[in-house]
Amino acid sequence: MTDKVIIENNGPVRIFRLNRPAVRNCVDGETAVGLAEAIEAFAADGDARVLVVTGAGDLAFCAGADLKNPWSLLEHRFVDAAGPMGFARLDPGKPTIAAINGYCFAGGFELAAWCDFRVAAVNAEFGCLSRRWGVPYTDGGTQRFARIMGLGNALYLLETGARIALIETAGSYVPCEHVGDLDVDQVGDKTGNASALDCLDPIAGLVAPVEDRPQEGTRVENGLSGNLVPPEGCPPAEVRRAGG
Repeated sequence: MTDKVIIENNGPVRIFRLNRPAVRNCVDGETAVGLAEAIEAFAADGDARVLVVTGAGDLAFCAGADLKNPWSLLEHRFVDAAGPMGFARLDPGKPTIAAINGYCFAGGFELAAWCDFRVAAVNAEFGCLSRRWGVPYTDGGTQRFARIMGLGNALYLLETGARIALIETAGSYVPCEHVGDLDVDQVGDKTGNASALDCLDPIAGLVAPVEDRPQEGTRVENGLSGNLVPPEGCPPAEVRRAGG
């Protein structure tokens, strides 16, 4: 298991912490494999009942793919089963929560959308910034964004590359809950108690009719996306990671 994904346990709550704060927790091939392996292990562990995904440090949840090393996202062993960033086609069959601190951009935005719901700190920012440089969405963004925030909002973000601060979302975009200081353990407690989890069967029945569509849609999305490598003239990776 890579140290680029830190795994912690708090009772029945499993926590994944993307651990690349120096590069805004962006995902390379090694990180993608770490995510996929961790999701599979969480799915198989009967004692782990809720997953919280977050980012190390205060600046970023995840700024997306590592565009200094894009080919690594197309060559690892989970590309077909899980998608380039290691999560889009996997379903652990248990509640998943994104605890969002700071930048939540591009593929990181897709990771947040993969989760069942999202809790965001006051410094959270969202956006499909990679569209500014022609970098496509290959991990479920075109499938999940509209389901979460409505087609109009999803098209606005995907087509403009706009950068949206939490204060601007006004409940129209991604976060389900806003908090002051992000406490990952408290986020996990939202569904981590046994009595709440025992009530999930009827909830599963509600989402079952659509659960396969995003996973299948990611394959269509992937086939239409072309090339992950940014076009000539794209700003330096350091600028992209900072959302400039």
